[in-house]
Amino acid sequence: MNELSELTIEKSYYTKQDIVSLLKIIDKKALADMYDLAQDINKRNFGSKVLRCGLIESSNYCDKNCLYCRIRRSNEKIIRFRLSQKEILKLCHKADKTGYNSILLQSGEDSDYSFEDILDTIGQIKKSTKLSVILATGEKTELEYKTLKEAGADSYILKHETSDPILYRQIHPDMKYSNRIKCLRVLKQLGYTIGSGILVGLPGQTFESIANDILLFKELDVDIIDIGPYLPYAETPLARKFQQAGGYFAPAIGFFDVNEMIFKIIAITRIVTGKTLIPFTPNFNAINFENGKELSLKRGANMILEDLISHKYVHFLRSQI
Repeated sequence: MNELSELTIEKSYYTKQDIVSLLKIIDKKALADMYDLAQDINKRNFGSKVLRCGLIESSNYCDKNCLYCRIRRSNEKIIRFRLSQKEILKLCHKADKTGYNSILLQSGEDSDYSFEDILDTIGQIKKSTKLSVILATGEKTELEYKTLKEAGADSYILKHETSDPILYRQIHPDMKYSNRIKCLRVLKQLGYTIGSGILVGLPGQTFESIANDILLFKELDVDIIDIGPYLPYAETPLARKFQQAGGYFAPAIGFFDVNEMIFKIIAITRIVTGKTLIPFTPNFNAINFENGKELSLKRGANMILEDLISHKYVHFLRSQI
């Protein structure tokens, strides 16, 4: 118990082994101490303030073929859609009137979505609302990121999903880990508030790779950190590997409660990174989180991400981009 107690005392610097040890905690008292420490750090930095962000998935077309993602280009079973500028602005105006602090415009890497239309939409949102605009539209060139920033984009989220380069290559057949990290660095240099994040429960994920993820958040000075479950969509190749493993499993971890693992990662990320924004996302609801929102906010989360999209599209969402 002495060793466990020492793990949950605040430190100025956390090593990879420190984080791995925290991830492995199963003692209930030590877990409670860790969650209390995360909440204490959160309150010191943000008080009781919880930000509300509205999520608008503007397109579920995607040029990429990631093995875990439902909107991958090879999925012929999903019904595709793109929201018009009029639909997006209507949702933004409603969000502005109902107390949201920001909106997240998210889409697949949709090359047929006019870049000029995106720029104009951002400008219209900034002119007609008080909302902060967060984008999550994938990898782009430095010039494109710069142009989006000049149009009024405040933040950009580009989840790295996993910091394990081998695992990254396995699940992203047409993407490079090095380019993902390069994009995040470029976004930071351009003055964006940047976001990244991981999927918890990927086949092949380890305690060590999760620890590296958390250290990468710190190294890149990430401002918004999205920690969500891997969702094994039946129409994706990775789901078959997930099913063969019998559920949430990684060879070096063994079977685990994904709910508790996400709570742990939220808490440890808060402890290690301090002043970041950590949202509770709609994807949590997909794995039947019991009191997920309330418990996340007690364990280090300080932002709520909520779907704003029209109900006629809701069954075609949850892209995990």
